[in-house]
Amino acid sequence: MSLAGDGLWLVALAFQVIALGGGPIQLSFAATAYSVGLIALMLPSGILADRLPRRAVMLSADLLRAVVVAVAAVLSLTGEIELWHIVVASGLIGAGEALFIPSYSALIPRLLPQDELLAANGLESIIRPLAQQAVGPAVGGLAIAIFEPGLAILFASFAYLVSAGCLIAMRVQSATERSEEEQPTALSDLREGVRYVRDTPWLWGTLGFAFAAVFFFVGPFEVLAPFVITERVGGGPAEFGLLLAMFGIGSALGALVISSGSLPRRYLTVMLAAWGGGTLPLVLLGLSSELWLLCVAILVVGVTEAFGMVIWGTLLQTRVPDALRGRVSSLDFFVSLSLLPASMALAGPAGEAFGLSAVFLVAGIAPVAAAIVAYKAAGMREDEIANPV
Repeated sequence: MSLAGDGLWLVALAFQVIALGGGPIQLSFAATAYSVGLIALMLPSGILADRLPRRAVMLSADLLRAVVVAVAAVLSLTGEIELWHIVVASGLIGAGEALFIPSYSALIPRLLPQDELLAANGLESIIRPLAQQAVGPAVGGLAIAIFEPGLAILFASFAYLVSAGCLIAMRVQSATERSEEEQPTALSDLREGVRYVRDTPWLWGTLGFAFAAVFFFVGPFEVLAPFVITERVGGGPAEFGLLLAMFGIGSALGALVISSGSLPRRYLTVMLAAWGGGTLPLVLLGLSSELWLLCVAILVVGVTEAFGMVIWGTLLQTRVPDALRGRVSSLDFFVSLSLLPASMALAGPAGEAFGLSAVFLVAGIAPVAAAIVAYKAAGMREDEIANPV
């Protein structure tokens, strides 16, 4: 339900900006605010995940987002909403997401034995895209098409409240692994997490790849894809929701395939190959005006993205100690998403300056080069052979 709320907000955000007369640059402002809020709170959230009851941190994140989105919905439905309201709401929703992610990632191994983690990550990776890229956008696109963006925003607030109710019903051991005496300051906690990542090549290699790949992929897709649909395909909210839904369906299929057996023996090779090569179909978003072809391309991107995410999540939960898992998860997101504000901010101006074709050409090809460099620099082939999981 939390992910469905994210998906609803994603579609409602884009078409609320368009309803206010905004274009790619204005949507970049709102998307950049989300990423700034996400990154600004990510490192403190990792420390909180290793110090406080993780369920309580997740509950706080859901309630924060529910309130913020409810206020935005009221402003939209009453006709009082302005661009700066959307920008502020996006920043706060990003901050709520930052609170949620590290605690969620660190909580899963407390709920299941290690030999079920791959299957659990696969299940989560099926639920995630179906909720975030399929159900949420589909409901949001339908609500906007029939009514207006404000109603989709209101549905997102309801989804976050239902998620909070699920967390309240959850029963899980909430004690942290270390006492306060063992973690005297937040800064020492952070240093310990940074030191662990620095001394672990497969971690810093993957984070380095993600650092580059996110810059080239996320901004163009999230900011410019709505304009591919409206300007080139001639569609609207329903078609954009369908495109996002295809990504979600692809991710669900990919997660089902990769998690149905055992972890690949060459797990780092498979992960980087899927993530790097899987962005190539994005080139079609800059070349084709056929909706069905764009849907197929995004379906493939979704499949390969899920392959990498299921493997990555399982490695974080099996090769990283529990006492460090929240901080390593937050460092993962912080480093990976460090260039996200720049990606969001530059995508709109780049689309207007160079055209959609050129931007999506770069978005599809650049991650391939980044994957090759990271794989070689971190010695991932040798690492996966020496450390079977």
